[in-house]
Amino acid sequence: MSHTTQNPEIVKIEQTAHTHVCDCYQCGKCSAGCPMADKMEVLPSTLIRLVQCGEILEAAKSLSVWQCVSCLTCSARCPKSVNIAGVIDTLKEISIEKKCVHPKAARILAFQRAFLNTIYRNGRTNELELVAEYKIRGFLNDFNPLLAMKDASLGLPMFLLGKLHLKIGAPVRDKALVKRIFKKCNKPTQ
Repeated sequence: MSHTTQNPEIVKIEQTAHTHVCDCYQCGKCSAGCPMADKMEVLPSTLIRLVQCGEILEAAKSLSVWQCVSCLTCSARCPKSVNIAGVIDTLKEISIEKKCVHPKAARILAFQRAFLNTIYRNGRTNELELVAEYKIRGFLNDFNPLLAMKDASLGLPMFLLGKLHLKIGAPVRDKALVKRIFKKCNKPTQ
């Protein structure tokens, strides 16, 4: 897919994200529109520049890739149609593959894994199962009992307002379909 680069790592990112990072001319519109930019140490435009320069591991190690909320504002604002959000998602995958996830992103990753596991098992989310798995994964990452119990006081008010359902819902009827979707998504890109 790449039309100018010979760096195999950049080519892989471009193929996975279905974009050409070399098209970015650093106008900064992605960073200016990002709702998380004020929280990021490395702005989206800088992440793209790091990739352009072949500094992929440095970009993947950044906490900023995990602070991205996947709202796609960056990609929508790009005048050259660079799929910035796709590049950031690919950097997340690389940080997991290379085992260089930023330490402060451990709980974000724990939540994402718990969420996907509940979908895989049930075909839909199950709030209690999701929260339990997330809290256990988070605790096993940092052994911080205060963070493990941090949201406990919200449980009763949420339940009384009808925002927390204690009933475990029935899984979807065609769980095999959900498993096929996961299998297809987990196939390596060619």
